[in-house]
Amino acid sequence: MSKNQRTFNRKAIFHLQFFFRKYPALPYLAKWLCISMILGVLVGTASAGFLQSLEWATHFRENHLWLIALLPVAGFLIGLLYYYFGKDVEAGNNLLIDSIHDPKETIPFKMAPFVYLGTIATHFFGGSAGREGTALQMAGAIADQLSKPFKLDKNERKILLIAAIAAGFGSVFGTPLAGAVFGLEVFLIGRIRYNAIFPAFASAILADWATSLWNVKHTHYHIDIIPKLEFLPFLYSILAGIIFGICAAAFSRVIHWAGLVFKSKITYPPFRPVIGGIIIALTVFAMGTTRYVGLGVPVIVESFEKQLPLYDFALKMILTIITLSAGFKGGEVTPLFFIGATLGSALSLFIPLPFGLLAGMGFVAVFAGATNTPLACMLMGIELFGAESGVYIATACVVSYLLSGHNSIYTKQKIGEAKNRRYAAQEDKSVSEFL
Repeated sequence: MSKNQRTFNRKAIFHLQFFFRKYPALPYLAKWLCISMILGVLVGTASAGFLQSLEWATHFRENHLWLIALLPVAGFLIGLLYYYFGKDVEAGNNLLIDSIHDPKETIPFKMAPFVYLGTIATHFFGGSAGREGTALQMAGAIADQLSKPFKLDKNERKILLIAAIAAGFGSVFGTPLAGAVFGLEVFLIGRIRYNAIFPAFASAILADWATSLWNVKHTHYHIDIIPKLEFLPFLYSILAGIIFGICAAAFSRVIHWAGLVFKSKITYPPFRPVIGGIIIALTVFAMGTTRYVGLGVPVIVESFEKQLPLYDFALKMILTIITLSAGFKGGEVTPLFFIGATLGSALSLFIPLPFGLLAGMGFVAVFAGATNTPLACMLMGIELFGAESGVYIATACVVSYLLSGHNSIYTKQKIGEAKNRRYAAQEDKSVSEFL
């Protein structure tokens, strides 16, 4: 190598070092963009396959209603699968949250196929469950396998899992901005981990993009009438938020209580979903409708189109609590959308706001209270319903979050900052200590 060449190389290295010292975030951005691209494609593709499978299972069940009679059998098989082969992944979303707080062993990849099979079986045979839990667990299991190839340390693994949750949520609901903030917000009540902000947003956006490439369509909702922002409508939105927060707290507490009842009364775990399946199947056949099983998306859409009766949200809540506390697989979030939207639509009987607006407010506000993620829910409402309803959506989400107390569907959430300073002593404790 000539002297001139060596001089040129030294200058190039010097300028490169100077450039990176001046812009130290660039290596970080490059690294996490690379990881987020891989994660986004993998999680987005997994979500697309899951959503298409779920649509097929729902359509097949609705055309062969006799399958609901086999729900106890499906529950027994799900119970056997997890009891003998999946005890280390049975905690589901709580395992992901716990791993963010204190990463230990790599999350087993089997979590992804196990929760996928369990959720499809639950919906195929008529359980009442959602899809968010499955999407998050699949994303977390896939993502954590990347930690060793990329030689990520403990703190970087936390960021990876946050990005995975963001990708799973954003892609399964078609709300990448809400998904990103949900990943940043869900594991620690009252605080956001900003060092994961770029991976969370990049992964959620890329995963949603990858899902859309598979031509997977998400449900669209429309609010016809949004009143002009004035003092009285603002007060009515606060009142609605209070009711949504109480509903969220009740759901969180009852589902944990029901889970304890199943565990205390039925010592052999595979028998728990059998009993739950019998209760659900008998209830569905007695009512003569499948309105309250599965995802319930048609009823959610209906809540934006007309005023619904008060009992819709209560029946969905009961069947969802039995399904999930008995040991069937799926998520709580889509049922919470159903519960909130139908409750909101029914509240228009008493609260002088349009039923479509109240349905949209309940859709996200009950979810905000049950998961302690008000910022993510605000963004979700804006992404789904438009910015025109943003003030009403935000008001309901904040009030519901405050009124729900330190309750949550995720017991491994920790209290980063208490909702009320009188309870500051509860900070750094997990939600499970207060249930």
